[in-house]
Amino acid sequence: MVRLLVVTAVSAERDAVTAGRDPAIGAINGLEIHRSVTPAGLLDVICGGVGPVEAAVSASCALRAGYDYVMSAGIGGGFDGVEVGSLVVADAVAHADLGSQTADGFVSMADLGWGAVRFAADSRLLTLVAERTGASRGCIVTVSTATGTAERAAELSRLHPDAAAEGMEGVGVQRAAARQGVPFGELRAISNRVGPRNLKAWRIGDALAALTGAFDRLLAQPIRIGVPQ
Repeated sequence: MVRLLVVTAVSAERDAVTAGRDPAIGAINGLEIHRSVTPAGLLDVICGGVGPVEAAVSASCALRAGYDYVMSAGIGGGFDGVEVGSLVVADAVAHADLGSQTADGFVSMADLGWGAVRFAADSRLLTLVAERTGASRGCIVTVSTATGTAERAAELSRLHPDAAAEGMEGVGVQRAAARQGVPFGELRAISNRVGPRNLKAWRIGDALAALTGAFDRLLAQPIRIGVPQ
């Protein structure tokens, strides 16, 4: 049976992924696990915490139990052209604010020569998720500080022209997955525009409902990557 680990930041996202599945609640390596048996295989969902560091630590602990695939999932901000309430699946993730602030603007860790900040998602998992959920594809940037101004949104778009969505955990989960050799993907349901912070305009309920629907479709039939679906 295929084993899929899904890492969310908070309980509302976890509950959206597991909605209608009556998960059993247990623990693995000190983490609370919500476990369901689905037509796709075994689904384990954890709240990894907010931000890339918490996500990386939690995912690393959980992945010791052995999984075939791991996904970072939750709600997030959408860049221009991405509708609120829609879905984005990552073809790549980028650590968008790891680097140095200079008089000439932000310089990424990669440009400083300290290491990569952009990482590809597993192409087969990407294709499966996109086909089953209808999610659009693009780069999902990971930030430690959520964007709250038009200026920062414009800078992110300039630095990452293919950015479709913003989250806070994807790179952390990806780095943990890479260490364990587990195929990685990220799925975000869009709750707001990336830009000036306006909580009154956020559609969190709609995004969580979209996340539930996405996993209903994703898990409705067996996951057999590498063979015809």
